[in-house]
Amino acid sequence: MITDQTQREIEQIILQNAIVEPARLDESKIEAAKTGKTLVEVLVDKKLITKDDSVKLTALAAHFPYADLASKNIGNDILSIIPKEDALENVAVAFAIEDGKLNVAMEDPENLQAIDFLSRKSGYQIKPFLASRDQILGWVNRYQSNLGTEVKEVLGDQEVGLTPDKNKLEHFGEEDSKKLKTIVQDAPITRALNSILEYAINAHASDVHIEPRENELKIRFRVDGILQEVMSLPKTIEPALVSRIKILSKLKIDEHRMAQDGEAIYRVGNKEVDLRVAIAPISYGEQVVIRLLDKSNNLFKLASLGLIGRNYELIQKGMKKPHGMILSTGPTGSGKSTTLYAIIQEIMSPKINIITLEDPIEYKMEGVNQMQVNNEVGLTFASGLRSILRQDPNVIMVGEIRDHETADLAVQSSLTGHLVLSTLHTNSAAGVLPRLLDMKIEPFLIASTINTCIGQRLVRKICDKCKQPYNASPAAVKMINNIVGKILPKNQQEVQSKAQSLGLAHLPIYSQNAYTLYKGKGCSDCQDGYSGRSGLFEVFEMNGAMEQLLLTHATTSSIQRQAQIDGMLTMQQDGILKVLSGVTTLQEVARVASDY
Repeated sequence: MITDQTQREIEQIILQNAIVEPARLDESKIEAAKTGKTLVEVLVDKKLITKDDSVKLTALAAHFPYADLASKNIGNDILSIIPKEDALENVAVAFAIEDGKLNVAMEDPENLQAIDFLSRKSGYQIKPFLASRDQILGWVNRYQSNLGTEVKEVLGDQEVGLTPDKNKLEHFGEEDSKKLKTIVQDAPITRALNSILEYAINAHASDVHIEPRENELKIRFRVDGILQEVMSLPKTIEPALVSRIKILSKLKIDEHRMAQDGEAIYRVGNKEVDLRVAIAPISYGEQVVIRLLDKSNNLFKLASLGLIGRNYELIQKGMKKPHGMILSTGPTGSGKSTTLYAIIQEIMSPKINIITLEDPIEYKMEGVNQMQVNNEVGLTFASGLRSILRQDPNVIMVGEIRDHETADLAVQSSLTGHLVLSTLHTNSAAGVLPRLLDMKIEPFLIASTINTCIGQRLVRKICDKCKQPYNASPAAVKMINNIVGKILPKNQQEVQSKAQSLGLAHLPIYSQNAYTLYKGKGCSDCQDGYSGRSGLFEVFEMNGAMEQLLLTHATTSSIQRQAQIDGMLTMQQDGILKVLSGVTTLQEVARVASDY
């Protein structure tokens, strides 16, 4: 699409508007000629312009109207004019109807064949606009709001039936089971489940909840830690849909009274997603929760998790020791395993043997020996850890320490020259030490083996595309000062040193009446102004004062106070600093760290 003439016009626009310095532009032109890339591609690679800027420049130079989809709110009635499959195939999305014409944002508005096809398919004359591929696909992935309609169209008017009386599930007979197996092999049920899973994956959901109610079947997705209801289905399809899931995950189709756990692999496009299926009987049928583990996801680096300043330095210090324990704590879904994976990524080397014991193995890591817990054959965390110790490891990751036996083996492993990484279920980093004492581990052993304790939560990040500044209310200012007032710089001279010690690029001066905060207004790339998640952390290391507290079997609050005296930032303080930096909002910090 970018011709030589378009390239020349792009250069003129850049120079006339002083978008890039002439010297940098000349360097980029030379590199473009050498690599065969276009000028805008090189400018984006060098971070001299953004991807959206490159599309705007191309639109101006090629004399095409430009569509900024990030600033638009496209209704379902417009979005659905072009079916999802056609939108994906042609990288195009409808965003408005003006003067009887359908405005369509396209990656290639010069594709006359695609324009003619979309015109015939939609019944409208098409007015093409140029837009970025990312923005178009962002809106295509939001077709999930039409999921209910799509699934119902897939199912059509077929009578699925076979809704057994909730009080008579135990009498669900052999004939019913045979009939049900026939139904779940039918294309409509298979396609309906495929649609639900595909939408969930495109929405970056971590879990799919299929919940029977008295007169309907609710489908909810957990996105960025928040459950969202996406559709309701007729109660009559429940048995067939649940049975289809059971067949996929190799569970008993005729068992309705007991909880069952299974797994399967689902492929969509070039993605391979592991499904962890949990089915439990409830009052109105069987509830299904499917955990989605995208195996194509790249593992995070420590620096990208939200670890900053002293927190980052303490973890780096702990993982550089040849032995000892690094323990990450927090509730289910707080990112503990991700933190441990990130630590492994940092210390991975051909010179050391890293073995993990997990339930389940969430991400496959090249160069790491990963073992799956299997309670049915007696491979528990404790027995697996014993086996690992005979495999000549340098670093051991245990998915979770749940009991005295596993805790004792982990401690003994760290005493015998291994670096042990694991997780515990406590509410804070300070809760690690009392929890290990509760597991009957001797205080002197805890003191000599613990390197670093990490507490964490996950908050939703403000969407970068629609982030807006606003002035904090008096109540918000008062709350901020109560939590981090002592940490903030008091004058301009302190700003640089304080920002450097806290690991922040921007830090406001302490104020009694004004702070600039940020929020997302909502756009095509986000969920209600939020996109992605970041961690809130609190980290402390073992020292002499902590050892003395351990020997007296001190409470969690006493350990928390000592850690703060030693310089630990609480999760709430870390959260407020991220609010002031524009990463997240006060509402998010209050949601996950209000117990501090």
